[in-house]
Amino acid sequence: MAAEAPILDEFRRLRARVPQLTGALAAGVDGLVLAHDTPGIEPDGLAALTAAALGVAVRVADATGRGDFRELLVRGTDGYVATYAAGRTAVLTLLATDGVNVGRLHLEGRRAGARIGELVDAQATPVRRSPAKSPATEPAKPMPTRTKTARPARTTTADARTTTES
Repeated sequence: MAAEAPILDEFRRLRARVPQLTGALAAGVDGLVLAHDTPGIEPDGLAALTAAALGVAVRVADATGRGDFRELLVRGTDGYVATYAAGRTAVLTLLATDGVNVGRLHLEGRRAGARIGELVDAQATPVRRSPAKSPATEPAKPMPTRTKTARPARTTTADARTTTES
């Protein structure tokens, strides 16, 4: 995937801003790895587990009327696993030590998720053909013209206000 290098750059910047990060993974909502920096952790397995957790989180948010999925946080005895929405078709999963500032993790994770989402969504958006290259397009219809109707003049005198207000 062409977006892998920019995603890895985003991981590097993220690690500089949150030194307690121990891993980062971008995956499609289908569980396929887009890019990873997960030393000591098998990325395909983590991506599959992320997709499964995402499915449950989406259903919980929907069943409770909480809207679209935004993030999921799991705290274990040795640290955190945080998953953030990354555009329409991807998620960002971050691994952090127990000593991480969770507020900072959320702040930076949300920002990185948004940037990664832009990269992935731009890659997934099909290229539109221009009308000149598409032989089956109909000619453009002219926009309807609006006619202006005259408004009655506004009066600002005190007598006119008292007459209309009473």
